[in-house]
Amino acid sequence: MTSGPAERSGIDLREAARQLELAVHDAQVAYDCLALGNVDRAHTYAITARAAADAAENVIRAALDANGSLGSE
Repeated sequence: MTSGPAERSGIDLREAARQLELAVHDAQVAYDCLALGNVDRAHTYAITARAAADAAENVIRAALDANGSLGSE
């Protein structure tokens, strides 16, 4: 297995993947709640989906920052 730049920086991108999986799950639950007419519960799951997506973004940004890649494009 080769080590990528993020692995060399000590940042585990598996956490970003895990957070994205949580975001997908919570978004699906929100969708299902809407289909069942439970708007309050859908709203709660939409918020948690957003939080998980934001957490994934933070991990990815940290990996980019650690590698000096942010803003190099």
